[in-house]
Amino acid sequence: MYSHFDFSQKPLVVIWETTRACDLACFHCRASAQPQCHPRELNTEEAMKLIRDVAQLKPPIFVMTGGDPLKRKDVYELVKYAAGWGLRPALTPSATPLLTRAAIQQLKEAGLSRLAISLDGPRAEVHDTFRGVPGSFARTLDAIRWANELGVPVQINTTISKRNLGQLDEMADLLRHQKIVLWSLFCLVPTGRGQLSDLPTGEEFEEAFARLYRLSQDLPFRVKTTEGPHYRRYMLQQQHGSNGRDFQFTERESAQPWVNDGKGFVFVSHIGDVCPSGFFPVSAGNVKRTPLWWLYRYAPLFQALRDTSRLKGKCKVCEFKEVCGGSRARALAVSGDAFAEEPCCVYQPAALRPAQVEISTTA
Repeated sequence: MYSHFDFSQKPLVVIWETTRACDLACFHCRASAQPQCHPRELNTEEAMKLIRDVAQLKPPIFVMTGGDPLKRKDVYELVKYAAGWGLRPALTPSATPLLTRAAIQQLKEAGLSRLAISLDGPRAEVHDTFRGVPGSFARTLDAIRWANELGVPVQINTTISKRNLGQLDEMADLLRHQKIVLWSLFCLVPTGRGQLSDLPTGEEFEEAFARLYRLSQDLPFRVKTTEGPHYRRYMLQQQHGSNGRDFQFTERESAQPWVNDGKGFVFVSHIGDVCPSGFFPVSAGNVKRTPLWWLYRYAPLFQALRDTSRLKGKCKVCEFKEVCGGSRARALAVSGDAFAEEPCCVYQPAALRPAQVEISTTA
């Protein structure tokens, strides 16, 4: 669908962290959100300038996230402003008493294109433990129902960690009976409040990928991963029936641009810092001083991340590096080096496998 995109010039996805204020206390929160708004977060005028900058890039996907965007009093005005500039704003509110049917109605009237809601367990005791507040599970299901009634498309975000690895089938069964358009699974990055002890191993991720791929075959909505680019490698292997040694990409697969941190993806923080993603907390500059388009195209950090020749370890020689490239955010979080090999991938590139020796049976 996006084979015409040149990721050196424009992103597929722009995420704006509208605020870090949030009334939940999620154990894996990359932002370590707090109840109160930061005094330096973009004000309404600065936010509108950012929206105009985003519109100049014309990304197909523009997400207003947090924290909890509903903690901003001007959120409805900003959604309307973004829609007026030709963007299709999506919102990721938290499941708190601020998320009401009336709020969703007002967002729809402002021009909201999609509501993205987090659900991290198939039962209240699991999800509410994730979110740190009792009642979050029930309110999430209410929000899905309200959005369905109002005709607002719903996306479900689920963070994969050691805490819920064994519940993906139950999650799929729950979501199968909800009216949603996309299930996006976030592979944990140990940053913010996310802990290294909750990070699945490469073997555990591979098992999760196998379940997701199997489940995706008959679910009535799309399934994708965030910060899990090695799931693309897994899917292609399944579709081609190849272990990778003699893998041949189709012409369409070769032409397809593949998103990664800073490559087709850009994140603007609550105070205006521009980062490769929300899980990659290194700033290339600030929109209060430098236009977003310039930072995305020309900042050395972004240019480096789009250069796969800079990858190290097995990612450098992997035949899937243009498709996957490993999570640069997870590499940074685990090793301190953004170009190190993906720490949670079990795949062994063909270049690093022992050569096969043919033994002749001829006398």
